Amino acid sequence: MRNYEFTVIFDANEEKTAKGMEFVSAALQSAGATIAKQEDMGVKNLAYMIKKQDKGHYFYFEIEADPQSINAMAAEFLLQGEILKHLFVLK
Repeated sequence: MRNYEFTVIFDANEEKTAKGMEFVSAALQSAGATIAKQEDMGVKNLAYMIKKQDKGHYFYFEIEADPQSINAMAAEFLLQGEILKHLFVLK
């Protein structure tokens, strides 16, 4: 188990953000990740258009997870329409 910082940007639409957050929470739980910190950073303007969106809802997590599960989750997150971008960083 390693410590990671995880940032995810959802579509700014509240409904899509809620749906995306449910998916991320379920993925973290099923991967056996432990969430040490979770912070809602709010809606911010994006530096450039992502999937035809100019605003995104940012969430920040500090998690403890297995490296193989990080790769599996990253692959799942690429397929979700509500997730504009995500980034895992080894802490």
